[in-house]
Amino acid sequence: MNRGGAETMIMNLYRNIDRSKIQFDFIVHTEDKCAFDDEIYKLGGRIFRVPTYKGTNHLPYLKNWEHFFKKHPEYKIIHGHVRSTASIYLKIAKKYGLITIAHSHSTSSGNGLSAIAKNVLQFPIRHVADYFFACTKTAGEWLFGKKTCQKENFHIFKNAIDAKKFVFNNVVRSRVRKELRIEDKFVIGHVGRFHSSKNHEFLIDIFKNVHKKNDNAILLLVGDGDLQDTIRKRVYNLGLDNNVIFTGVRSDIPELFQAMDMFVFPSLYEGLGIVLIEAQATGLPCVIANTIPKEALITDNVKQFSLTESPKVWTEAILKRMDSYERKSTYAKIKDSGYDIEESHRWLQEFYLGLVEKDETRFCI
Repeated sequence: MNRGGAETMIMNLYRNIDRSKIQFDFIVHTEDKCAFDDEIYKLGGRIFRVPTYKGTNHLPYLKNWEHFFKKHPEYKIIHGHVRSTASIYLKIAKKYGLITIAHSHSTSSGNGLSAIAKNVLQFPIRHVADYFFACTKTAGEWLFGKKTCQKENFHIFKNAIDAKKFVFNNVVRSRVRKELRIEDKFVIGHVGRFHSSKNHEFLIDIFKNVHKKNDNAILLLVGDGDLQDTIRKRVYNLGLDNNVIFTGVRSDIPELFQAMDMFVFPSLYEGLGIVLIEAQATGLPCVIANTIPKEALITDNVKQFSLTESPKVWTEAILKRMDSYERKSTYAKIKDSGYDIEESHRWLQEFYLGLVEKDETRFCI
C-alpha cells in the first residue's frame, strides 16, 4: 500500500465509502511499513501480511492463505488487486466460501523471465474468479481474455480520483513554486515510480532537448523506485543535475500538479494511467505516449506521440504547447467522464452490498 496508481484508487474509495456499512481490511505481500498504513488504521482497517511469492515458497505461500481464511471466517468478499498470484489465493478463498473479485490494472507483465512466470500464473484467473473488474476493456481482455469480458460478471471500473482536490488554484500554485524555488521556471512534471515501464530514460532525453531550447526549464520528478539511482546518474552525466528535481514520495500530489506547467508521460504501457487523469483535472497540458489507453484522454489538453518518434519531435510539441496554452478548470469534464470518486464509490458500495445482501460486512482488499 504505497503511492501507486491502484493503491491510490483503493484509498480514494476507502476514504469515501460508507464505513458504517462496509469496512476494508488489507492483505499485503510485504513486512515493510507502507505509505498508507497509518491512514488505513485510522479509518478502522486492519492489515494482514503474507510472504512475497517466489515460486520456491509455493507450499508455505498456500499455507499462509489457508491459515488466514481458517482464522478469519468473518469475510464475505475478497477483491484481488495482485494479479500474479490471484489464481492461487482466490481459489483458496472460494474454498472457504468467499465471493471472489479479480481486478486488472495493467496491460503487461513487463519483460524477462519474471514476466513469463507471471503470465503463466495469472492465466487461470479467468477460470477461478466469480467477478472480473478492469480499469479499461483492454486491461480486461489482456488479463481475462475476450470471452470473459463479454460476460455479465465483467465490469469496467474506472480509476476515479477525488476531482475537487485537483481543481486549479493559483494561490496554491504560487505557494508550492515558491517552496520549491521554481517561481520563474518552466516546469515539466512527471509522477510515477522509477520503474522500466515509466520510461524515465526517454523522458530525460526529451528534457535534455527541451533544456537546450529553453534553459529556464525544470523537470520535476515525483516518486520513488528501484531505478531512481540509475536515473540520477544519467541526469548527472548529462549535466542536468541543477535542472532536475527529485521530490521522492509525496503526499501532496494535487498541490505538486498545480506547480507544473506541462505534464509529460512517455510510459511503455499503462493499464489506464491515473496520474494522467489527475494531471488533466488540474488543467495541465499533457504530452503523452500513444501507449496510454484512449479511455484516459478526457480533455482536449492531451497530445499523443509514438515512442518511436525522436526526443526532438516530443520537444517541439512541448515547446509549442508552452507558447499557446491558457490554463482553465476542467472539473466539469472530469466529473462528466465518470472519473470522479463521488460516482464510483457509490457504484462499488451498491455492488458489494448487493452481493452479500446485508448491511454490515468486511472486505479483504
